[in-house]
Amino acid sequence: MSIIASAARTLASFDNAYAVAVQLREATGVDQFVVRTGNPIQPFRVSRRRPQAPETVLAQVA
Repeated sequence: MSIIASAARTLASFDNAYAVAVQLREATGVDQFVVRTGNPIQPFRVSRRRPQAPETVLAQVA
């Protein structure tokens, strides 16, 4: 496995998305959602809005 693939997998992880959500919540005071996207390139993302189907909320940082 290449270093780039390993770094990309780390950046695209749930743990990283959750850490970003916590940082955004602390910085903005706005609730954040960690969302499963169904996209293998970006399987998780952070949003301040509740997602629409087919995305799924995995965590809410309040």
